[in-house]
Amino acid sequence: MAKKHVQAEPGDRSRLELVFDKPHLLGMVFGQYDQNLVAIENRLGVYIGARGNKLQIEGEASAAARARDVLMGLYNRVAQGQEIDSGAVEAVIAMSSEPTLDGIIRRDVSEPPKVMIRTRKKTIVPRSSTQVTYMEELTRRDVIFALGPAGTGKTYLAVAQAVSQLITGSVDRLILSRPAVEAGERLGFLPGDMKEKVDPYLRPLYDALYDTLPAEQVERRIASGEIEIAPIAFMRGRTLANAFIILDEAQNTTTAQMKMFLTRFGEGSRMVVCGDPKQVDLPVPGISGLADAVERLEGVDGIGVVRFSAADVVRHPIVGRIVQAYEGPDA
Repeated sequence: MAKKHVQAEPGDRSRLELVFDKPHLLGMVFGQYDQNLVAIENRLGVYIGARGNKLQIEGEASAAARARDVLMGLYNRVAQGQEIDSGAVEAVIAMSSEPTLDGIIRRDVSEPPKVMIRTRKKTIVPRSSTQVTYMEELTRRDVIFALGPAGTGKTYLAVAQAVSQLITGSVDRLILSRPAVEAGERLGFLPGDMKEKVDPYLRPLYDALYDTLPAEQVERRIASGEIEIAPIAFMRGRTLANAFIILDEAQNTTTAQMKMFLTRFGEGSRMVVCGDPKQVDLPVPGISGLADAVERLEGVDGIGVVRFSAADVVRHPIVGRIVQAYEGPDA
């Protein structure tokens, strides 16, 4: 565990010292060529000096305190066996001013994080304060609407939660769906059989599966029907019981499609509907099925709505800046 010392500096500046009891972990905390330290310095306007198992942080008092929390958070993640990449560093920096920081940046490595998803390949912890709320909703609501831009983890976390429940036996099957083509599912002109036509549009769902389950398990479970990946048109006329059901790119459903999908809900199931209301590509102008459903159902017992923003983007930091630029200051 890191020990911290504080020395006051004139002009509301501070010099903080951290002492780490497992110096062999610091290489992973600092990153290749100290790139993680450089990122923290640049983002928070502080200076970080490292010597052995000691770090000194100098800067404006509040910024130095945030840098301290970020470094402690990264150190504790590594101590818990979690991987650190540039996205994780940016996420912890972004969260370092959040009131929900406790449980994400943990100061006691003897306890696991309060919010996590365990899968066969990795343990997933939240990378933004909104993800904390979302991951909590995924464990307690029957139907969850996840709204926001690409890169915020809406679909990935839903798939991870679904995989976790599948491998623990709390659901019998995992059903992943989305509009196969953004402009009306007109697939006839594409070569190949139906699977070959729709697979390219379902690729993001496959990617999330392979990231949370070994490849041979994904293939075996798809072959056995435990995991089903299909366009939304294939859901008509079914009742989906004891299943974890995910609809991705839901902003490109019509009102009729959304009603049809939501009414497939059966006993013992959980349903997650993901989409970005600002990226509607319906061929005929009109209200998106996603927007209509949220307007009708928000506040209904058992239904949760989680809204992400550009600040929650957890891909490369530049993706968040691109999303913010396109959304504008009043978005």
